[in-house]
Amino acid sequence: MADALLLVVLLPAFGALVNGLRAFLNPHNPKNKTITKVFALGSTGLSALIAAWIVMQSAGAPWQHAYFTWIPAGMGHAGNFISNFSVDFAFRIDALSSVMLLIVTWIGFFIHVYATGYMSHETGYTRFFTYLNLFMFMMLLLVLGANYIVMFVGWEGVGLCSYLLIGFYYDKHFAADAGKKAFITNRIGDFGFILGIFLIFNTFGSADYSKVFALAAAG
Repeated sequence: MADALLLVVLLPAFGALVNGLRAFLNPHNPKNKTITKVFALGSTGLSALIAAWIVMQSAGAPWQHAYFTWIPAGMGHAGNFISNFSVDFAFRIDALSSVMLLIVTWIGFFIHVYATGYMSHETGYTRFFTYLNLFMFMMLLLVLGANYIVMFVGWEGVGLCSYLLIGFYYDKHFAADAGKKAFITNRIGDFGFILGIFLIFNTFGSADYSKVFALAAAG
């Protein structure tokens, strides 16, 4: 099930990569919208189906899986928080993340379906679905991360995608200005987010949910 959960996250990223490369390699030529839709809808639809299967299999029971040690920064000396600091690239499933997983994947998929018609007459069609796929990938990192660092990466990615989507019509001043406002607002939120992570690590000696929750419950 851990591999399936990783696939749920990577499928929208794959759709974003393929359509992003197509948009980058042919920025001034008409795109084949059928190919764009196949990758955009196929990746998100399959992700939603696998997510539903995972939620049914897990039945709300909490579990997590570390795929690899992402930041092995500590020196390993016992009793020192900083020297023992390390971050795993890990995902966690529990009751809350199961609900959010279904919301992100299924509502995200339906948004993609709606956008295929809504954006059909717009230029930058492939670029738009690149941003939308990337947004879903980052949102999945945000809701599935098993520690505050992975969640923060997802948060940053969602902020970036919000900027790109809000400022999609970058040649219009109102859209560009709105994108800048969203970007600056997110950066203010980032400052508080980072301070909160520092405070949690200073208090509990870990950024991992399971360790922090257990220590908090123990008083």
